[in-house]
Amino acid sequence: MLNYIWLALVITAVLLGGFNGHLQEVTTAAFDACKNAVMTIALPLAGVMALWLGLMKIAEKSGLVNLLAKALRPLLSRLFPDVPANHPAMGSMVMNMAANMLGLSNAATPLGLRAMRDLETLNKHPGTATNAMCTFLAINTSSIQLLPTTAIAILAAQKSKDPTAIVGTAFLATVFSTIVAVAVVKWLQNWRMFRVAPEGSASSSALPNADPATEVAPVLLAEPAPLPGWGRAVIGLLLGLAGALVAWMVFAPAGYHAATAALHSQIFPAHVPLPTWEDTSSQHVALRAIGTLSLLAVPFLLVLFPLYAALRGVKVYEEFVDGAKEGFQVAIRVIPFLVAILVAIGMFRGAGGIEALKSALAPLLVPLGFPPDLLPIVLVRPLSGSATTALFAEMAQRLGPDALTTRMAGTIFGSSETTFYVFAVYFGSVAVRRARHAIAAGLVADFAGARATPAVPVAVLFILDASPHAGPVPA
Repeated sequence: MLNYIWLALVITAVLLGGFNGHLQEVTTAAFDACKNAVMTIALPLAGVMALWLGLMKIAEKSGLVNLLAKALRPLLSRLFPDVPANHPAMGSMVMNMAANMLGLSNAATPLGLRAMRDLETLNKHPGTATNAMCTFLAINTSSIQLLPTTAIAILAAQKSKDPTAIVGTAFLATVFSTIVAVAVVKWLQNWRMFRVAPEGSASSSALPNADPATEVAPVLLAEPAPLPGWGRAVIGLLLGLAGALVAWMVFAPAGYHAATAALHSQIFPAHVPLPTWEDTSSQHVALRAIGTLSLLAVPFLLVLFPLYAALRGVKVYEEFVDGAKEGFQVAIRVIPFLVAILVAIGMFRGAGGIEALKSALAPLLVPLGFPPDLLPIVLVRPLSGSATTALFAEMAQRLGPDALTTRMAGTIFGSSETTFYVFAVYFGSVAVRRARHAIAAGLVADFAGARATPAVPVAVLFILDASPHAGPVPA
């Protein structure tokens, strides 16, 4: 399917650009996309992946991944019946889903790529997506969202009276889209056109760069030495301190800032400037809680994983380095796939394809109660995350951050994913060229989430309290 989509985007871009006089824009967009794929995405991704895959290696060795997989084994075994319960892919997928739910996109992508590599070890038809891969990516693109941090940040920057109002609607929309995604991906996998050829007709050899020893489903590493009682006390102390710090930052921000300033004056010389903080005392407690959790999530994991592993006798530095090596390899491997998909998308946007689709679809969606102002975000979101961010920020400024249409746009933004980018990166990391039904399921999930946004007006109005500044309710 990717072959047809890519070819259609390129041909449509050239033809449309020729008719409306935007051929120069099409050419410029193609070259800009090449630069963006390598310099803006792939190279920074290498460092981020090295960090998170290093931590993932530590978590594996310490048994943390195994614990997470065991906790969710009843659910995962139903979603991924082809993956053995003790396979490392289970833990990798759990870590990815958790990062997505918390809005930690910088952690979700490396963990998702690791999950794809683990799933590839079970693939008897290299180059073709397995049912487990398709299901995982469908869930990834429709992931239940607890904290749509980027959308909340944009609304807060535009001085919204309640930036966290979209939390509930984004959660409802993503629950619906995830249910649809799972149902559709399971239904499509039985279609004749998406079936995998019999095992004997395809090569069962591993990828050229894969370890032959991992072709058969590997078992998670044996549990390290049990955590001693004093080790459990240390972990408990860390969790307690983290909880106390969160509570202090949420419920007494002024006291936290004062204490930090006093500690700064004792540690650093007078010429070192004191950090400045945004005054959050007037913010709603929910907004402060979300901001605090987003701020502390990554530093907490950076401490918890190595500390827990060290208490269990794991050589944390050596394991981190071993895991980080994979990050650079994966980042290099996805560059051709990134260039291909981003060039096609950039050419389509440069030719005015998004505006043409908006004009064509508006008459069909307005009678369904779908505001035309949402169309650009719905159309661009599967193609480009940065473009969607710009569109949403512009809408919040133009209509107001508390307008109902803006809140709906924030819900769509926070409850959907850059589908084509995700598929290009994830499948590219394991050299999968036949995506089967994964893209169709992902796009259906995107549409379901977008359609669910105006379909839950009761929830929207409850959160917005039907305030006059919220704007008119769509029919």
